[in-house]
Amino acid sequence: MSTNGMIVEPGGWLGLMGGGQLGRMFCHAAQSLGYKVAVLDPAADGPAAMVADRHILAGYDDTAGLDELARTCRAVTTEFENVPADSLRALAARCRVSPSADAVAVVQDRIAEKTFIAGQGIPVAPHVAVRGDDDLRAAPDTLFPGILKVARLGYDGKGQARVQTREQALAAFEAFGRVPCVLEALMPLDHEISVVIARGFDGATVMFPVARNVHRDGILAVSTVDRAALSGPDAALERAAGDAALRIAAGLGYHGVLCVEFFVLRDGSLLVNEIAPRPHNSGHYTIDACVTSQFEQQARAMAGLPLGSTDLLAPAVMLNILGDIWYEPGTDRQREPDWAAALAVPSAKLHLYGKRDARRGRKMGHVTIVASTMSQARRDAAAVAAALGMAAP
Repeated sequence: MSTNGMIVEPGGWLGLMGGGQLGRMFCHAAQSLGYKVAVLDPAADGPAAMVADRHILAGYDDTAGLDELARTCRAVTTEFENVPADSLRALAARCRVSPSADAVAVVQDRIAEKTFIAGQGIPVAPHVAVRGDDDLRAAPDTLFPGILKVARLGYDGKGQARVQTREQALAAFEAFGRVPCVLEALMPLDHEISVVIARGFDGATVMFPVARNVHRDGILAVSTVDRAALSGPDAALERAAGDAALRIAAGLGYHGVLCVEFFVLRDGSLLVNEIAPRPHNSGHYTIDACVTSQFEQQARAMAGLPLGSTDLLAPAVMLNILGDIWYEPGTDRQREPDWAAALAVPSAKLHLYGKRDARRGRKMGHVTIVASTMSQARRDAAAVAAALGMAAP
């Protein structure tokens, strides 16, 4: 079914596969444009289902649920990468789907993803595909120490193990249930950055300012974005990252919002870490600090509307809020964080995702600090973190 030239006018229905916090923020953005949103999600109380105009309570491969979504909506998108590619193909026969099943299928598998990126002439970390013990026994010595990562369904540091030796890698492979994995060499990392882009069905592409990211325990903790980087010493590096992200999107035939995460090595070189075929945690700052958020771009792209400006209005620091801050220090007793103290910092913009149960390591929300200078944003972010009992950014 060819729907690429179609415009879904405001007032129509947009569909979403997935019911997490990214879907919740997509719903808010699409509804602000006048759209109604139908969410297909098997969880009864997911963050997106709470705010959607319709919740189709069904599995992602449920034929009846997919039929209802296709009958309701003229365009469908996803909010996480592990939606079955076959489900997207079935939907694409009846409505516009972005991103495509073929693009998502590449990104769902680390082996296929790294093969694709390298095929575009873009550097990735030295690695080998691991499908059995013999692959680890034959792996070059230069891949140790390294990281063993499951090829599918890993996220936020899950399904990953640092290994110093071949024997540790074999033990980790066994612990992962001997599912296909990738063994990557540990690289001399200086810092990490990410690029979020949006690409329309007409091929028009926009890129958001590059975010510099800090992870803790495999989970994004802090993203900072500063206008000064556009003309500072990192400008050439950021242009190279942006060019690589655009080449990846074009190579995938991608439509929608896409994030590419990069390692910046100590010698200043860039390696692609991974691709996310959706809005990304490191792009949450765009809600408050850019003319158009990543979620509004997602709605615009799937509806066939022109993409919006990605200009940064002010320097920003985004802090992830994990369930850990609901616990009294050193105990398993829970109490409500002091939101009033955090919001006493005037530049702070709080976003909570409506999740009922706060668990350690679970993403519960984020707060973005938008200030006239990066130094002020950093000071305000430190004050917010202290008020919430979070580690200093």
